[in-house]
Amino acid sequence: MKRITVLIVDDSAAARSLLTQLLSEDPGLEVIGTARDPFDAAAKMRMALPDVMLLDLELPRMDGLTFLTKIMRQHPLPVVICSSHTEAGSRAALRALEVGASEVIGKPNVATAHQRQEAQIRLCDSVRAAYQSGRIRGAGRSTHPGQGAQPAAVISPGPKLSAVEILPPPRPGAPIPANLPPVIAIGASTGGTEALAALLPRIGPETWPIVIVQHMPENFTAAFARRLNGLCPAEVKEAVDGDRLAPGRVMIAPGNRHMLLHRQGRGYRIEIRDGPYVCRHRPSVDVLFRSVAIAAGPAAPGILMTGMGDDGARGLLEMRNAGSETLAQDEQSSVVWGMPGEAVRIGAAQRVATLNALPNEIMRFRSTSSAP
Repeated sequence: MKRITVLIVDDSAAARSLLTQLLSEDPGLEVIGTARDPFDAAAKMRMALPDVMLLDLELPRMDGLTFLTKIMRQHPLPVVICSSHTEAGSRAALRALEVGASEVIGKPNVATAHQRQEAQIRLCDSVRAAYQSGRIRGAGRSTHPGQGAQPAAVISPGPKLSAVEILPPPRPGAPIPANLPPVIAIGASTGGTEALAALLPRIGPETWPIVIVQHMPENFTAAFARRLNGLCPAEVKEAVDGDRLAPGRVMIAPGNRHMLLHRQGRGYRIEIRDGPYVCRHRPSVDVLFRSVAIAAGPAAPGILMTGMGDDGARGLLEMRNAGSETLAQDEQSSVVWGMPGEAVRIGAAQRVATLNALPNEIMRFRSTSSAP
């Protein structure tokens, strides 16, 4: 089994040291070099091209976004952006995803042992997701060294917890009121930011309410929601605790918090909750989908989109068992067919559709539903 090689580009010596330490503790990853700025990185890349680059955006001599743009034009390779949690950092990180970055993570917080563990999970999983994506915008399958080889198994810094850590599973036969208002539940991860940016603007302002978990760091989801709101006829916002659903409203789960749906009278409200990582993520798609299965049952179709790992697959199966229509994005249009592929494998998805076909599928949900 080959190890995934990583080049770290960050102007902070302390950050380079910490990132190297966190990555090197994973036996499937190998840091082959560090660089303090893009010119230093370019010199290192002439000697050995990494499988994945970990790139800061605030760099001397040339900013990280300019460097990323040059990389994607001249020699595309998977890049993980490691950015500050500031508003400016969030905007720049979203722009980096548009340019071609595979993943975005925040600067690691290692103040406690628990925070260090979570930071390592997110960092190592993001590097793996970038490597496995194997697809560069506009260039088809990537051709970085090691393409096609299987990386070593992922390290497990902690237990892989299930949604039961946040809420109990649906009770078989639990009554669900008839004619509940419909709501659409969507989950996505690697490649999901651009997939959602392609999907949501094609859905009209009169659409059913939509609840979304997109794996992103804290504070980045607010900037992402604002970006989508500027593109979409529907209202898109980062969800806050107590939000109520309404037609034409799209709720994005806040980074680093779980989002749940609760039935309230003849409608629904959002709960935002702290808690451990579920399926190595917070927010977790499994948590959202389980809550939707309990609260809405057949009134809520579910869609699992591009992403690495298996978060959301079991939750989608619970939704299907509750009577929901369930859909998975197809492999060809997914950046990584991990989450939707697992949903297909376990029988959670009734159908598979391309990204381009998903808006029509959502309209089909509406046209065939008897819900008001």
